[in-house]
Amino acid sequence: MSTLDRLDWNSDNYHQIAVLYEEAITQNPDQISNYWYLGLAYLLQGEEAEAQTTWLLGMSQLDEEEINDVTLELIDILTTEADRQNDKQNFHQSWLIRQHIRELKPDNVNNLLFLTILSFELNLFSFENLKEWEIIEKLSDPTDEIINFQLLVNVLDRILFIPDPTTLIFLKSCFNYSQDTNDFINFIIKIALRVAYQKHYQEFAAQILEVCLEYNPTNLGILLQLSCLYSNYRSYSQGIRTARKFHKNAQTLFHQLIGTYVLLRAFLTASYWQEVEEVIVEQKNLVSKLIEEKLITSNKVDNTASLTSLYFLPYIKDDIQGNLWYRNQMGQIFQENLRNIVNYPNILHYDHSGKPAINYKLKIGYVASTLRNHSVGWLSRWLFHHHDRSNFEINLYLINQDPEDPFMQTFFRDKADVTYTFPNESETITKQIKEDEVDILIDLDSMTYDITCEVMALKPAPIQATWLGWDASGIPAIDYYIVDPYVLANDAQQYYSETLWRLPQTYIAVDGFEVGTPTLRRQDLDIPDDAVTFFTAQVGYKRHPDTIKLQLQIIKEVPNSYFLIKGIGDKGIIQDYFGKLAQEIGVELDRLRFLERDKDEFTHRANLAIADIVLDTYPYNGATTTLETLWMGIPIVTRVGEQFAARNTYAFMKNAGIEEGIAWTDEEYVEWGVRLGKNQSLRWEIAGKLRASRQTSPLWNAKKFTQEMENAYHQMWAKYVGD
Repeated sequence: MSTLDRLDWNSDNYHQIAVLYEEAITQNPDQISNYWYLGLAYLLQGEEAEAQTTWLLGMSQLDEEEINDVTLELIDILTTEADRQNDKQNFHQSWLIRQHIRELKPDNVNNLLFLTILSFELNLFSFENLKEWEIIEKLSDPTDEIINFQLLVNVLDRILFIPDPTTLIFLKSCFNYSQDTNDFINFIIKIALRVAYQKHYQEFAAQILEVCLEYNPTNLGILLQLSCLYSNYRSYSQGIRTARKFHKNAQTLFHQLIGTYVLLRAFLTASYWQEVEEVIVEQKNLVSKLIEEKLITSNKVDNTASLTSLYFLPYIKDDIQGNLWYRNQMGQIFQENLRNIVNYPNILHYDHSGKPAINYKLKIGYVASTLRNHSVGWLSRWLFHHHDRSNFEINLYLINQDPEDPFMQTFFRDKADVTYTFPNESETITKQIKEDEVDILIDLDSMTYDITCEVMALKPAPIQATWLGWDASGIPAIDYYIVDPYVLANDAQQYYSETLWRLPQTYIAVDGFEVGTPTLRRQDLDIPDDAVTFFTAQVGYKRHPDTIKLQLQIIKEVPNSYFLIKGIGDKGIIQDYFGKLAQEIGVELDRLRFLERDKDEFTHRANLAIADIVLDTYPYNGATTTLETLWMGIPIVTRVGEQFAARNTYAFMKNAGIEEGIAWTDEEYVEWGVRLGKNQSLRWEIAGKLRASRQTSPLWNAKKFTQEMENAYHQMWAKYVGD
């Protein structure tokens, strides 16, 4: 073996390597490959001009017919070294070498793809490079070169996060190289969801999916996500149209059930209630059939979506028995299917040896997609602020959240011992939770997020509970649902598969809300100073027509009153929706005011001051909005029902010491609204009570609430170890 054969390029002693190749060329100037290696050694020392001169010197000794073959040899040598440098994460060196490969062979698409990836690693990416390299043109006009599809995938995983028309053109060019279009589309869907929900480029994410739709116009996965995205960025007619297309193309029972969810979401987000009842009937029939036939699916996405399809039932009707029966049955089917799909054991064992029932530092895990600028984030942040870190170890398992999000970092990551951010991969999350040996896992999403449901169904922790984010999901692997004495009636346990764990006072408390500067004034809305203003601010699917009729009846009976309506939805649809109901009740349209959304939460809270009375929604109450209203000292009228969602405002008002405005029937709802509208002294009295409650109410004492949550954790653990 020669000295050159024994050279160790991994030593990075390029000067010594160059010296040896210089000697070799002196001894044998006809060995052309020595020029290639010598030039490479110069290049890696930063002597780029010498490298180029050396390579040209080697080529000058060849006939024209030989140059092509030896150029390929040089490219192979450079490619090998570029890969080695890349493996060592010496991205600048790899970039430099591949730039020379590009000069030698400009149409080497794989090299151009590598360069694109490196440009991201080095923060050098620009669309000008793509244009200069003509990479899209080369991809759009396939040649005999075998394109490394994994390189294309790696580029897409970076470039799709840049909202630019060129990105979409690049995506289209990649479809030429996909052997399985459906698999490729599924990969793109996953990226599009990250673009939408981590980076908040929802409209661009929809454009990505529209490209995919060109290649498979009836792909249900695309149609599902597209409909949701359209509705999210308020292109409601497109959302409804796409939902109808999904529903029309759904063939299997699972897909038909999911189709009803897609329709309901599109309709309700836009405040389009005309066809809701018809779709609900269809949904219940499909669920009953699925339960009766105990259908099995091997598709994880379909399985999870079938559970979350029931999400809108409590928005339509306050039926705790019926809604929870459907949910519990589907929760059982969902969990069994999921565990079969991922080959997961039904009987799980946890080793708690060495972990005593008392005087033990519990490890609490929180799994959520909502610890950000979201209602759950705004409310739960106080728990993390007050957690006793000396007695509890706090782990966060965040799903599909931006790790650089300042809100998350300030209120959650900085308050936890360990924070993970995961893509939508339930098995990866489950594995991490098990490896961390979490003692109690708290679900803050419930049925609002499919991946969280999957994690909870796989039961990575010995004790699992749902809290705050929504009503309980009915998944058998969840042990507890954390509530309080008011938010569910005393007999509610009979409807739940989870054990209700009642905290002594309230299931949530906050230390108040930050309030900005108001931007709404009566004169701007052409409302007289002596008028009475009623206010509602909710998303479209909380605007049940029956409740709106009650609200309009209040407006009708209170002289000189106006109804201020704010929330998410198509403004034209909302105005038409409320307008028709107002005409039906006999309320003049000029007494309605439709407000735009405020620029941020701080302004929203400040602008609540324009309201004399807030009218709560039913059968799905406000939660964050109610707490903000009470904090601002504004009277509220609520209709109390049976289900969790219909008792939120009641629970908060009881904890704030307010009885005025609590209605148990539709008639009482109207009576309280009229009474508060006509009695200014009563409104002032309630406002005074609410101001005083800031010093006395458990609702505004997050530190005490946190202690009660921690006591609950200790009691759950003691019970588990004792059993």
